[in-house]
Order: sequence, then structure tokens, then C-alpha cells
Amino acid sequence: MGNCQASEAATVVIQHPEGKTERLYWPTPAAEVMKSNPGHHVALVTLCVAEAKSGGGGESRSSVRFTHVRLLKPKDMLLVGKVYKLITSQEVSKALRQRRHLEKHRQLQQSTSRGGGEAAQTDRTAEAQAGKQERPRAAKSSAAATRQWRPSLQSISEGMS
Repeated sequence: MGNCQASEAATVVIQHPEGKTERLYWPTPAAEVMKSNPGHHVALVTLCVAEAKSGGGGESRSSVRFTHVRLLKPKDMLLVGKVYKLITSQEVSKALRQRRHLEKHRQLQQSTSRGGGEAAQTDRTAEAQAGKQERPRAAKSSAAATRQWRPSLQSISEGMS
């Protein structure tokens, strides 16, 4: 009799976009998987379950299941026992565009709720000018930081004994 179920759990599972499932039996860098699948990124998939209790005295609970996907850097390791998904570069760029659009939309809503678009515009220009003024000082301090330390030793005279 064997313990084959334990060996199945100790794998890195990679789900391909076309439905194929790949299993690796050792930790692998994400860069290696990306090299073998050009045009794809590796993402860690985690299943999250959120339970919401009803406001009344009843026992009814509703659970919401959703997956959380986090893109991995090429230097990250794919760990045994985790599930990863290959995502095409087009999907990644589309998601990034959507995220930027949502952030801009939220900022626009916040600026209009504060008191108008003109005040937000003047705030942005003031921040940009302040950033420009701070940059030259940072360059001067970084130049000073690259200076090497040179010891100043006093000479010791050697006497005849």
C-alpha cells in the first residue's frame, strides 16, 4: 500500500489558460515558468470566503466566494502546495488599464466632492512645483553620499631602540 495522496498534495500546480494543468514536484522560480511559456505571467491564486451574517436573530448566513489573484515577480519562488495560474500579457495589461482608470475616476470623484475641480487642479500644480523644487536638493545629497571615506592617519616616528 502506498501513500500516493500525500505526494499529490506536495506539488506546485500551474493552471494554463487553455485548461491544461501542470504539476511540478519541487519549488521553482517564476522566471523559469515564464521562460517556458512566453507571453504569460505567473499569478498566485487564493480562494477567499467571506461570510455575512443576517441582521435579524436568524441563523441564516450567506457566504461569498471569490478568488484573489496576485502577480508574481520573476525572482519569486513557486512553492509546493500552492496553486498558480498563467495569465497572458494581454490580460495583465488590460487589468492594469482598468485599475488606472478606476483610480483616476475615484480621484475625480473625491476632488469634485471636496468643492470643485479647479481646487483639485491647483493642488496638483502646487504639488508638482514642490516636487520640482525638492529634486535638486536630493541630487546634491546623493552626490555627497557617494564620496568615499579616506582615513587621515598621522605618521608615527620609529625610534631606534
